[in-house]
Amino acid sequence: QVELVESGGGLVQAGGSLRLSCAASAHTFSSYAVGWFRQAPGKEREFVAGISWSEDSTYYVDSVKGRFTISRGNAKNTVYLQMNSLKPEDTAVYYCAADRRLWVDAKQYPYWGQGTQVTVSS
Repeated sequence: QVELVESGGGLVQAGGSLRLSCAASAHTFSSYAVGWFRQAPGKEREFVAGISWSEDSTYYVDSVKGRFTISRGNAKNTVYLQMNSLKPEDTAVYYCAADRRLWVDAKQYPYWGQGTQVTVSS
């Protein structure tokens, strides 16, 4: 069982930055792949970024490449999403999800956080 808690969302001006955190209760979290997803009202849940438990294995959707960075903390129980140069179209509820393997399909993940709201104003 993996319990995920997300934090770091908020209101930010366009061009600003936020860092989201995904903290896990399981001490085996370092063996899990983690994906960040976002969902805006009326939209499908969208894959944003992912990190595998294997070295040098990250993935980003084209719309955030060069702006967002996913990383795993040294303690191995936290995954971060650093978001720079934020745009109004980044506004959504952001979720982290975990599985033994990395997927871009949200339906494949058994473990999810509660979500954190990110709002980017013009």
